[in-house]
Amino acid sequence: MELRERSVGEFFVQRDVLDELDLDKLGRKKTHSTKPSVAERVKDYLRCSGPRLKQMVLGCVPVLSWLPHYSIRENSVGDLIAGISVGIMHLPQGMAYALLASLPPVFGLYTSFYPVLVYCIFGTSRHISVGTFAVISIMIGSVTEKLAPDSDFPSLNGTNINGTVGPDIENRDARRVQIAVALTVLTGLFQILLGLVRFGFVVTYLSEPLIRGYTTGAACHVTISQVKYLFGIKPQRFSGPLSQVYTLWEIFSLLGGTKVAELTVSLVSLAVLIVVKELNAYYSKKLPLPIPIELIVIIGATMISYFADLPGNYDIDAVGAIPSGLVAPRVPDVSWFSEVIGDAFAVAIVAYAISISLGKTFALKHGYKVDSNQELVALGLSNTIGGFFQCYCVTSSLSRSLIQESTGGKTQMAGVVSSIIVLITVLKIGSLFEDLPKAVLATIVFVNLKGMFRQFLDIPALWKSNRVDLLVWIVTFLATLLLNLDLGLAVAIAFSILTVIFKTQLPHYSILGQVPGTELYLDTDTYEEAKPIPGITIFRSSTTVYYTNAEMYLETLQEKSGIDIGKLLEQKKKRATKLKRQQEKEKKAKEKAKKQGGGKDELNKDKLSSKELWNQQNGEPVNDMKEEQSQMSDVDLTETPANGHVNLAFHHDGNVSESDSHGGDGGDGERDGAVRHSVILDLSTTSFVDTVTVKTLKNIFRDFGEIDVDIYLAACQACVVEQLERASFFSESVSKSRLFASIHDAVLHVVRSRRGRSLTNDVTAHHHDAGDGGDCVVDISCITKL
Repeated sequence: MELRERSVGEFFVQRDVLDELDLDKLGRKKTHSTKPSVAERVKDYLRCSGPRLKQMVLGCVPVLSWLPHYSIRENSVGDLIAGISVGIMHLPQGMAYALLASLPPVFGLYTSFYPVLVYCIFGTSRHISVGTFAVISIMIGSVTEKLAPDSDFPSLNGTNINGTVGPDIENRDARRVQIAVALTVLTGLFQILLGLVRFGFVVTYLSEPLIRGYTTGAACHVTISQVKYLFGIKPQRFSGPLSQVYTLWEIFSLLGGTKVAELTVSLVSLAVLIVVKELNAYYSKKLPLPIPIELIVIIGATMISYFADLPGNYDIDAVGAIPSGLVAPRVPDVSWFSEVIGDAFAVAIVAYAISISLGKTFALKHGYKVDSNQELVALGLSNTIGGFFQCYCVTSSLSRSLIQESTGGKTQMAGVVSSIIVLITVLKIGSLFEDLPKAVLATIVFVNLKGMFRQFLDIPALWKSNRVDLLVWIVTFLATLLLNLDLGLAVAIAFSILTVIFKTQLPHYSILGQVPGTELYLDTDTYEEAKPIPGITIFRSSTTVYYTNAEMYLETLQEKSGIDIGKLLEQKKKRATKLKRQQEKEKKAKEKAKKQGGGKDELNKDKLSSKELWNQQNGEPVNDMKEEQSQMSDVDLTETPANGHVNLAFHHDGNVSESDSHGGDGGDGERDGAVRHSVILDLSTTSFVDTVTVKTLKNIFRDFGEIDVDIYLAACQACVVEQLERASFFSESVSKSRLFASIHDAVLHVVRSRRGRSLTNDVTAHHHDAGDGGDCVVDISCITKL
């Protein structure tokens, strides 16, 4: 083999045609696997040594790997500023998102403290901010309100502790906290278990369009759930499919009872938040820190509400009592586990998908690695430990993570700083927010949903780039919106997997032709310069051939090549029957002539072959015996098939004879004066084969062989060849000499076998073009020495 550079952008190759046997010799294929056996891998996994133990500990507790090397000079200032910024955001978002989970606001503050510290110890991402998040909060809220609805807690005296008509809020909230805590602990256990069994790859089944469609649908849930606080109304709670439609209808029917004072507070807060956040975005490069407008609005609204006595004078719904201090750890009520197990698994997957997507984004940007399995364990521990301290499920927040990264955060020490700020709030100043209107917290939620609603812009982008992904996005969004978050996620995953199945079940099939002067073979329907080679059909599937598409592969092969195996076999059978009938007539005539003594003409007639006799009886000329027998054994492949396509590659060349240098490729049907058609199956896109694939390939070799069509395989990957060997695919009738290293090798072999001579510079074959009657020249100019 020789490789020389002829000029810039060109290459010159001189080598022999390689089938699989030659390739094994040339490449010196290894006869034994270099991979360790299962026993060796288990033994290596269980082996204990000092370095291995250290590696395992550092992998399980990542803080031990970066904290001893923490650079105070380089990282402390950035982490301090980022931690303060994120901590200030934790306060309003923690209280606001707790309302989404249908929990008292103080539990949002707890959730912004304990899980953050746990993630700092076990997490591998340096930039994500773990804590409350709108999507997870609304998923928790849907469960708590479903299992502890207001109707289950009627007030004993007809009024609640505030003197207003309604449910027993204190007992209701206590029950909802129990449910949320049980759900959180079970979610954490699921995440830990999945991480320990190295199941971090499960998130790969949640494609980006699915996640974005799901979070957009969840944002609509969040919006609908918070509208009641903006207008000061109290719609009935609905659950199950179409619950959001019923809720919207209920809200519209109650708009006449809107509290003007509460609506005014909402509009003013919303306007201030939107304007200042837009200023933050516009002057982000000039401002050292973003203006903490959410905290400012909360402080301002609380002061106005307190001094103006808005809850008393205008009946504005306020946050209420916020206890100071931290709660003692409690064991969750495990009796709720059976009720929330399905929701816990859904929350575990969604929370992990959101967190790992953000973590990998920042890791790629800053050049470090995030361990997907350790992230599962870290989130699981954050939820499990947090659950014992009355926290609910956490994940990473996009808005806080962006602030942490943009303000100079370098490590998770920023999370520690933010936790300290939340701790001070819980211990000392949390009770000062008792008069804060809930409408203000609702506006904070609305403003922070801006990024999710911008995901509607995915629709025109996906329409241009990939409409299957657009379909996944739309189906996910509609399922999430109409069927609720749990059923919506299940439907979205099922539909996404179905699209993958349909893509492989309905791939693109193509007939390849050679680009003149090259060894390239391209789709003849896509490239005008790709010319089909006379007598050779090159067939390719765009995906792996396996049990779901094997039958279609065979059907499309017949359709694209113009070879109707059933019809051709039927023709061959009819001709064989006619021949047998003529032979019987010959035999009877011969016996009759023998009995009668026979004349000269009858004796001469006895010497005629059955085929000659048949030709005489049908008024056809008597041809040479060898030629007639050849025609009789051949099936007319040029006849127009039932599907209406004419395969021009079947035109015979009377000057070509068939031979095979390896033997075993030819059959009894080989004869002088006729060209055996060849089909080359390009398996370069096949990554594995199953039993159905092997059976299909065997049937192709058998059925096409019966009509004197040679089948060759090309460009098989080594793993596919090994699988074929294990499945006993290769035999005397289908040897490895039918398998070639590339399409070009297979084409050269077929043409060489026909011509019976070596090709040194190029291969030329004439092809009659049905359109203009011209000739097509197969020009293979790469120097291939046989």
